[in-house]
Amino acid sequence: MKLQLEQITKSFDNKKVLKDVSFEFENGKIYALLGRNGAGKTTLFNILADEVKEDGGTMNLSLHGETRDLSIEDLSYVYSSPVLPDFLTGYEFIRFFMDINKEKLKGEETIDDYFNLIKIDEEDRHRLIKGYSHGMKNKLQMLLFLIAKPPVILLDEPLTSLDVVVALEIKKLLKSIRKNHIIIFSTHILQLATDLCDEIVILNDGRLSLLDHEMLADPNFEEEIIERLKEEGHA
Repeated sequence: MKLQLEQITKSFDNKKVLKDVSFEFENGKIYALLGRNGAGKTTLFNILADEVKEDGGTMNLSLHGETRDLSIEDLSYVYSSPVLPDFLTGYEFIRFFMDINKEKLKGEETIDDYFNLIKIDEEDRHRLIKGYSHGMKNKLQMLLFLIAKPPVILLDEPLTSLDVVVALEIKKLLKSIRKNHIIIFSTHILQLATDLCDEIVILNDGRLSLLDHEMLADPNFEEEIIERLKEEGHA
């Protein structure tokens, strides 16, 4: 399975945010999408999720020997600030999500099985989402792609502001499922990218480039990446 981006471009108010985004993401890997604030990481995710229309370019998914246009049905998008229905309990929301996706569900897992997987206590499952902590809301978001199992998973800085225990749980969860997915993890935190991800992709000056693995073995690699990202500010 591959996600192929070809010459994606996007401008806002005459500012070209994405100039020529071309890249091939492969199944079974967690990719860190690394870039400075404002580099266009969220814009790229919004285009992939069909929330923002690109100015040009193509997005294709190669799956089961067939290549076709990427569809919103092919992915889950985990936002940095969770977007969830606060008026429902966690249990009600997951039951609703499972009902509308019942044709996609293949396993025998129950709602409680899923809650057990992300370690949300039984009493919290029946509380209103409005009363959930940021970490609990993020874990609930994660549950959606565990249920739907889309080929592509986009994560827009989901570990920001989480306590260390929840962050570690989510890291383990992502590593455990990467075999059957393309996971793209947007972040501006270099340490998180090196700890969690198999590949580091840099978004700089409106383009994507893959970081050479040999650079990771260099004791000065952090300084080299920082210098590369600084180039955008002087462009």
